Amino acid sequence: MVTMRDGVRISVCVYRPHGDERVPALFAASPYQHEFDTVPAYPLFLWRETGPIEWYVENGYAYVHADVRGSGGSEGEFGFMDATEQQDYVQLIAWIIRQSWCNGKVGGIGQSYYAMAQWLMATLNPPGLACIAPYDGLVDQYRCSNYHGGIYCSYRTHWYGNLRVDNMHRPAGKEGRAPMRFDLVGAIAEHSLDDDFWRERSPYWRLADIKVPVLSIGHWGKMGLHLRGNILGYEGAVNAPRKLVVTGAKTVHEAHHQYDQIEFHEDELLPFYDAHLKGVDNGFMDEPPVRVFVRGINQWRDEEEWPLRRAAYVPLHLRQGPSGSVTSLNDGKLSIDPPPADEGATSYTYPDWQWVNGVVANGPNGRPDPTRRVLTFTSAPLTSDIEVTGPIVLKLFASSDQIDTRFIVKLADQFPQDDAARAKGDQPAFTNVSKGWLKASHREKDAERSTDIRPFYTHTSPQPLTPGEIYEFDIEVLPVSYVFRKGHRIRLEIANGDSPLTDAVFTHPYHPTLIGTDTIHHNAVHASRILLPVVPGE
Repeated sequence: MVTMRDGVRISVCVYRPHGDERVPALFAASPYQHEFDTVPAYPLFLWRETGPIEWYVENGYAYVHADVRGSGGSEGEFGFMDATEQQDYVQLIAWIIRQSWCNGKVGGIGQSYYAMAQWLMATLNPPGLACIAPYDGLVDQYRCSNYHGGIYCSYRTHWYGNLRVDNMHRPAGKEGRAPMRFDLVGAIAEHSLDDDFWRERSPYWRLADIKVPVLSIGHWGKMGLHLRGNILGYEGAVNAPRKLVVTGAKTVHEAHHQYDQIEFHEDELLPFYDAHLKGVDNGFMDEPPVRVFVRGINQWRDEEEWPLRRAAYVPLHLRQGPSGSVTSLNDGKLSIDPPPADEGATSYTYPDWQWVNGVVANGPNGRPDPTRRVLTFTSAPLTSDIEVTGPIVLKLFASSDQIDTRFIVKLADQFPQDDAARAKGDQPAFTNVSKGWLKASHREKDAERSTDIRPFYTHTSPQPLTPGEIYEFDIEVLPVSYVFRKGHRIRLEIANGDSPLTDAVFTHPYHPTLIGTDTIHHNAVHASRILLPVVPGE
């Protein structure tokens, strides 16, 4: 038990090598209770995000796992990464470097909550902290998790319910810790705008304060939670030696499983820790600063910068259909050619009577069909491979008969389909590549932080729509590195909702006020288009 400045005692579990040698320490902080560090390293236990503790000890590191204030064996009240918890990180690091077994250097370690904690502790630059390696960690609590584009996401409310139960319940009616009294669910609902509550818990605003080396590891598949954070964290830590790695993990479970594998740590993290905590001259920081997994061709590639300067932004225009390739509300087209003056617009009325699970309808065979009752705009079959790597922007001209609406968009790789299957009405196979979100009333941009390739919204002063008026919405679509193969099609989906069937735990509940008609405009004056960062072939 380590006593904090206010007398609250924090419970830590220390794992260290045998012997008297002074070694560097890896510091992990979470509300996931170090008493459960020994559960199997299976994706079933998604909160077991420590990495291979025993293996790091065998490689000459101490590993210190703290139950954050108000969780596990620690005293005090949980505050979900508030300023008090952040100061605890600083004091715990100070305690670690005073120990006789520590060489005076501490590195951050861990996934998700542990990674978010690392970003926060690094902005404070506590003495002894020598590096961080946030694996799968957001930097902006409002935009990256709780309110995508200003739209409430239900993930964190479920997370907190489960966290409280995991802390309190034990077999046969035995009690765990005392209840976690903090009403995080109520706080999320109350703080629907980006205010001081979120800023306190979001390192994004202080990334330039980070001085220690950073290894930011994200995953293309973690679009609803951490991907944006790992990329923005790398971009924003401008005063720190830094590296960015984005893996090809497609799902939450794949990203989790990867972090449990010793081989991954041996290749990706140990050289970083050895260089900064043991002083090993292994040349790790001399290698290119960016490494991305290019999906579609499934290859790793080193890069000298992010975003890529050689990527040229190519507009694909939303056009009148049909594409003849998919069954949807409109079956529109995506085309390099801009629309003529008289092409018109595409409208849809919501909610759709066929939506049965969010905006997912059932097909004629009774099975869920995610595209049948949403808007789609699909390209012709590609005549060559096209690589898209970098941030994406959807410039959408739209109107509504309501004072507010939502846009939830998905960029997909639509696979070739034979004529016989299409004639039967079967839907083509596809892979969702990226997503974007925007609540129409939250369209105000932060002029200082927005760029041509990434709009940044203030989320502080919602402005209602004037029904019938056409607005230009610049929608941030999350970065990708993906090769759309020859013969495949690029597809854009637009709706005002999503579904647990397609978005798993990162869904946005359908609000009862969402009743109306929206119109997407695509003509010469209002040329809605998605801007893709196309990388020229070798």
